[in-house]
Amino acid sequence: MTNHLDWDPSAVGDTSASHWRVCVFFFLWWLECQSCHQPQSFPYERTDPWFLVYCPAPVTIIFFIYLFVVWFGPKLMENRKAFDLKPVLITYNFSLVGLSSYMFYEFLVTSLLANYSYLCQPVDYSNSKLGIRMAKVCWWFYISKVVELLDTVCKNEKKNIFQITFLHVYHHCTMIFNWWAAVKYVAGGQSFFIGMLNSFVHVVMYLYYGLAAMGPQMQKYLWWKRYLTILQLVQFFGIAAHTFYNLFSDCDYPDGFNFVVCLYIVSLILLFGNFYYQSYVNHKRKEE
Repeated sequence: MTNHLDWDPSAVGDTSASHWRVCVFFFLWWLECQSCHQPQSFPYERTDPWFLVYCPAPVTIIFFIYLFVVWFGPKLMENRKAFDLKPVLITYNFSLVGLSSYMFYEFLVTSLLANYSYLCQPVDYSNSKLGIRMAKVCWWFYISKVVELLDTVCKNEKKNIFQITFLHVYHHCTMIFNWWAAVKYVAGGQSFFIGMLNSFVHVVMYLYYGLAAMGPQMQKYLWWKRYLTILQLVQFFGIAAHTFYNLFSDCDYPDGFNFVVCLYIVSLILLFGNFYYQSYVNHKRKEE
């Protein structure tokens, strides 16, 4: 197998894109170290043949195309009329409701059939029916994160550039790499808990977006946007509690992955918490 880390980060220029490349390089270097130090713990050849899994090159290319769209999209649409994407957005959002519902069902049912522990669950690296079934739904979850990059494209085409915040870009970019790593190295195990919670939240979230895409007449039914953000925060606190417990308990799951999830989930709590405060607390105070 060729080494995808034969790259010198010092060779890049002093640009924002270069900083992103450095971050990606060290992320991949960390994963390589994890697999080198625990060679028997990562028989990842099981998922290697699956689409966008074998090496990080394709998802990294997608990542840079996404950053280009984030940068160039607003410039492209600056002097153009916003596209009428109503039929596309309705189809897109309700399709993701369906996909998220399927993934939630698969995570839940497979974990119950396999007698998964909700406190500590090692990865089942076997080719058993339930082991492969759980790995496959993890793969679908990863692919859904790639598909969800289209959220940004839709915002660009509708000229909703103020909704393309750092939180929006950060969350989408990091999720594709996080779940590439999860499917590559730890497809199954306690990572199912993150996918299951997030799939449930996304059923509700894309239902909201789908209803909103139907037009202004639906606004009277969408009073619960604030509670959607609260649901997202509850999800993050649940994942944080679950991961911190496993990080400090005697659980046969790679500590490196638990540590990264802990850091990542804290960053999301801070960013989403700030969004909630600015949107619903500080904004209300300014109105008063």
